[in-house]
Amino acid sequence: MRHVIKANDETLHGSFSKDYQPILTVQSGDSIQYSTVDIGWGYNDKNGNRKEYSSREREEMWGHPIVGPVSIEHAKPGHVLEVKINDIVPSWYGWNCAAGKSNWHNDQLQLSNSEQIRFDWTIDNDKQIATAKRGHREFSVPIRPFMGVLATAPKESGIHSTIPPRYCGGNIDCKELTKGSTLYLPISVRGALFSIGDGHAAQGDGEVSGQAIECPMDLVDVTLTIREDMQLAMPYANTSSAWITFGFDEDLNKATIAALNGMISVIQHRYAVSKSEATALASVVVDLRITQIVNQVKGVHAILPHGALR
Repeated sequence: MRHVIKANDETLHGSFSKDYQPILTVQSGDSIQYSTVDIGWGYNDKNGNRKEYSSREREEMWGHPIVGPVSIEHAKPGHVLEVKINDIVPSWYGWNCAAGKSNWHNDQLQLSNSEQIRFDWTIDNDKQIATAKRGHREFSVPIRPFMGVLATAPKESGIHSTIPPRYCGGNIDCKELTKGSTLYLPISVRGALFSIGDGHAAQGDGEVSGQAIECPMDLVDVTLTIREDMQLAMPYANTSSAWITFGFDEDLNKATIAALNGMISVIQHRYAVSKSEATALASVVVDLRITQIVNQVKGVHAILPHGALR
């Protein structure tokens, strides 16, 4: 079955909690077509009008505008949620900023006290590019749309920020999770309670200014399937080009080891080798990349290209 969820004040929230009531309950294997709003909790039409939205949970802290949560019938702790990304279509605009506020990377770059600058991008889905004017110059970049936040609810009590990614997903911000990818998320609460948001039209590894091209999405089509034949402690993904594992930690070294351990385990099980053998093989075929550095914890992803190891 296919369901449709539009972003509005009744479907948006800005935090995670295992106690939130689902806005929809679906069956394993159902698909959902979403629309999402921009990171500023709004949507601009081409006539210059802006519609503002708010969270149905009325959080006091800021969070990403995410749609959900959606409950999947018969999902239980210990299961895995397979999120197949069938399609992603950005809206017509996006933006990103740099400088002008104090955080660890701006402090190191000596940009915290500089004037904040903003690029306003126009997105052309037919040409698959985004363009922005800055003075007399125009810049263009190819778009590779993806969703920054995809998550099941954490098992811990209380209200949790959407900013740091964690074991159940969240603000992963991995640019590889484009159309055709499948993300696997651990389930730690009954029903899984899946939420999605934070659309990006394009991003470099690291998301170094703090934003990608942040944009609303006119369509995000995903299929949600419960996997009882898998066990996961951390998210991992299968894209059109590679297997991907993730690590998140305030310490970049620890995030790196978590991502690497995940990929070594993938190699062990796929190729029936020891951990030492898998590590040696990883050294010649696996790439380690910094996913993002700006979300309170650091993110690292390990990439094993399809066909690199036979």
